[in-house]
Amino acid sequence: MMSAWRAALLGAALIGASGCSTLAEPIDTIERERISIAKVALPAPGTARMPGREDGWQLVWSDEFDGTRIDSAKWDFDVDCWGGGNDERQCYTDRPENARVADGRLIITARKEDYSGPAWPPHMRNGDRDPKARATKPFTSARMVTRGKAAWTYGRIEVRAKLPQGQGTWPAIWMLPEDQDYGTWAASGEIDILEAVNLGVACSDCPGGREDTILGTLHFGGQWPDNALASTETHAASVLDGFHTFGIVWAPGRIDWTYDGQVYASQTSDAWWSSGSDAPDAPFDRRFHLLLNLAVGGKLSEERGLKGVDETGYPKQMEVDWVRVWQCPDAGSSANACNKVR
Repeated sequence: MMSAWRAALLGAALIGASGCSTLAEPIDTIERERISIAKVALPAPGTARMPGREDGWQLVWSDEFDGTRIDSAKWDFDVDCWGGGNDERQCYTDRPENARVADGRLIITARKEDYSGPAWPPHMRNGDRDPKARATKPFTSARMVTRGKAAWTYGRIEVRAKLPQGQGTWPAIWMLPEDQDYGTWAASGEIDILEAVNLGVACSDCPGGREDTILGTLHFGGQWPDNALASTETHAASVLDGFHTFGIVWAPGRIDWTYDGQVYASQTSDAWWSSGSDAPDAPFDRRFHLLLNLAVGGKLSEERGLKGVDETGYPKQMEVDWVRVWQCPDAGSSANACNKVR
């Protein structure tokens, strides 16, 4: 979800693959440690590993959104008009107009409205930047975070959500390091559980003729601009219809991505690295917190599909039914104790 997408994708090629396995090798081996992007096919229902049916998982954190308001003991908000480093078009706010709980669901709403707020997020309000600088954007939305409230090393993380559609929409479920142990982004890593852009728009390369691609990505390597990424894209026709469960199973040296409980892609530690450590599993061996957001525009969405942002049809909503985190009782090996692959 960060600015790495365009910096790291320069010169990248989409790699064809099939089945549910580790990502395909990049065509250009010179780029092997910097860029890996693959397309995989969803496995047929019931043919792939389903971690939720395995023994040993214990629920350690959840939000069922059963109350009347967002639980401030679990969530905080990022409030700024920075654009996420991707030239996104929204200001993020903490207003109920942009994020609220209703009917047992979290509703994140992107609205078309001019709005002014801090030009920079708190960690960038230093150096040559005016810490009081303001910016104005043509949309508002929300980015919710568990930073400072809940973070985990390893486990099974799932979010059941209904995603918005339209050119320029960019919902995301992702994780950032709680501490910058290995350096600033992306040396300390980023885990993108789910990203989707431009869902539902006309797509000649999509099996059903409408955009239905979901992405799971790791960002790692050096500090920007020496960052790297490894990403998977897959067509999921059903994502256009109702709620679905997006998740990862994160074990030492391995991360699996799941869709409706079934593993569709995997990465192992030979595919990632950090300039801040020689540890074999770094940077994905530290605590990460969770983020939920709905962006409008930005380079990833605007350079795909029909290009740009379709400003009609707002407000747009990302609805979240629940968020759940499981871990294994053996803290020393975490997900390995439950992971039948290891």
